[in-house]
Amino acid sequence: MVVQIQKTSSGASEFMAQPDPETPELLRHLNSQQYKAVVHGESPLLIVAGAGTGKTTTLAYRVAWQIMSGIHPARILLLTFTRRAATEMLRRVESILLKLDVDTRTNPKITERSYVRQIRGGTFHAVATQLLRQFGHVIGLHPDFTILDRSDSEDLMNLVRSELNLPKTGSRFPLKGTSLDIYSRCVNTQQNLEVVLRKYFPWCLEHEELLGRLFTQFAERKEQQRVLDFDDLLLFWNALATSTDGSEILSKKFDRILVDEYQDTNVLQAGILKQMSSNGRGVTAVGDDAQSIYSFRAATIRNILDFPEEYPDTAVLPLEQNYRSTQRILNCTNLVIAEAAERHHKELWSDRGDGAAPVLATCADEDAQSEFLIDRILEQREQGAALRSQAVLFRASHHSMSLEAELSRRNIPFKKYGGLRFLETAHVKDVMSFLRLAENPFDAVAGFRILLLLPGIGQSKAGNLVNRLRETGGRFDAWLDWKPPSVLQNDWPIFVELLLSVAGRSHSADAGPATDLHQIRAFYSPLVEARYDNAKARINDIRQLEVIAARYKTRREFLSEMTLDPPASTQDLAVDPALDEDYLILSTIHSAKGLEWDTVYVIHAADGNIPSDMATDSPEEIEEERRLFYVAMTRAKNNLIVCRPERYYFHHRRRSDLGSMSRITRFLPARIQDAFELESHGALSELDLKNSDRLITGDTSEIRQNISKLWSK
Repeated sequence: MVVQIQKTSSGASEFMAQPDPETPELLRHLNSQQYKAVVHGESPLLIVAGAGTGKTTTLAYRVAWQIMSGIHPARILLLTFTRRAATEMLRRVESILLKLDVDTRTNPKITERSYVRQIRGGTFHAVATQLLRQFGHVIGLHPDFTILDRSDSEDLMNLVRSELNLPKTGSRFPLKGTSLDIYSRCVNTQQNLEVVLRKYFPWCLEHEELLGRLFTQFAERKEQQRVLDFDDLLLFWNALATSTDGSEILSKKFDRILVDEYQDTNVLQAGILKQMSSNGRGVTAVGDDAQSIYSFRAATIRNILDFPEEYPDTAVLPLEQNYRSTQRILNCTNLVIAEAAERHHKELWSDRGDGAAPVLATCADEDAQSEFLIDRILEQREQGAALRSQAVLFRASHHSMSLEAELSRRNIPFKKYGGLRFLETAHVKDVMSFLRLAENPFDAVAGFRILLLLPGIGQSKAGNLVNRLRETGGRFDAWLDWKPPSVLQNDWPIFVELLLSVAGRSHSADAGPATDLHQIRAFYSPLVEARYDNAKARINDIRQLEVIAARYKTRREFLSEMTLDPPASTQDLAVDPALDEDYLILSTIHSAKGLEWDTVYVIHAADGNIPSDMATDSPEEIEEERRLFYVAMTRAKNNLIVCRPERYYFHHRRRSDLGSMSRITRFLPARIQDAFELESHGALSELDLKNSDRLITGDTSEIRQNISKLWSK
């Protein structure tokens, strides 16, 4: 492939690929950088894929090229960060291969769909689950383990916390959520407790010894109950990969390992990859250090920055042609990320034309910002842009409260990304606990949850019943001998028979999880009506869950999928979403990563909000906030509007006029503001703070020298 370099009207370099006669027809539409990445050999490869540069396309073609080159699909491991990403990637690979002409193929079996689907693809946690089910016995793991989601893990942590009487310590002991955060941070960073506490939870240092006891007991309880949480899945995969027998098994299993979104991996995940291929042979990592924004999940940017040092023969190939945004938007985003202290260099460019200039709007206050936004949103709608093609992005969920109130008042529909996920709702967790207990009778968290649903059963009785179940080897019929309270006398035998029936279908070929859920719903519906409000909607959610469960052959598969990659709402479960609905998108920046819209509004672009005043304690935190702002800006395809209220009122103007002046985010200094079109809305102060640095021509040293006479001799 021949490459020619041209300049755009904005001065950016464009790498124009000219097809080489020897380039396979299948790859001729790729640009030069994508082509090099696709056909790279087996030495370690790091693809630094800028925002909107066709990362998914490149990775899919690289997988297809591996198969064309003779690699058996079953010997390819594709690791992604969502199940949907893996599914889409494999769908594309299959589509690519099925388009090939028979005479150009080196592997004649690639037209067989089942053959292509032998690729092992999924999230780190999903692949860990598969490998541990298959090979976990090597490290003594029972294959019938069940998986705890985040809230289940918190409940188990809280149970152990109470048993150790830790809430009764002399000073405030961390709650279950914080305790689990500390535990998870230790596991995923592979750092000892003292280091984690000093760096991330200094207010908990006085409880180091007690936390150690809590975590030891927490781990022992999971071992007794044959349950793994998300951290355990990675921890046990790593243990399998480092064991003598496990290492031999896994090293022989895969010839190619491809990891998507490598900037989002943590220390433990990088360690697993190293164990799977110590010299990096056949390893491809794809990611963008400029979009590393998940340190709160223990992800570390060091993994992608240090990848070439970890695997010395690494080829680093950037993808720089952006297919999403116009050039003027990219000029701004390039300037913002160029300020980063450390990065893999790349300069994004587009052949979509210059486009409209990004707007930097200063509004008098939050009300003026909401007014400005809605005017622009409706103006775009009048020009033919659907509401769903526009998104308002913000650093923290509460930043949209004022806007939400005004949208509601003006009857403008919107959907906000965030909040309680579908599987975290009480009624859905209840029915999933029935399934989990039937699958694994040693799962005490599930046992406690469903027993406490029943009238007349409290913590003490539930604890005794869970212990009896464990002592009898998980036999539900042992509960038939228990004498229930009078309020439960009629329903108790029905409840036990339900569990016996569902558990007995574990290996039945004629029934799946949908049948289980249908039977559970019949028993559970009266409990919903007695315990929760809006019972009808909750029961409809469970019916919807039955529809989804019908897609799975086994209860184990259904439980794993729903726990590892849960839907955010019932809308995610719908097969045919309504096509005529239109609504504005509101989203935190973290939730917006990977998405794109025609028009993007980034609000509250003021220091203290962007960057958050809770994330400025270290240079590393500030750098991540810069990357977060960059991610927000790069979601825009044609229009980018960045807004800042000049004044914030402490109690809203209806109660008080007390407030403070804001300062434009530090990530937009004057030299970067020059790339924006400046606008204002509302009554601003005479001195606009965002431009104050342009007005200063001297310094205050003389004043300070004069005043110093008061204390100097």
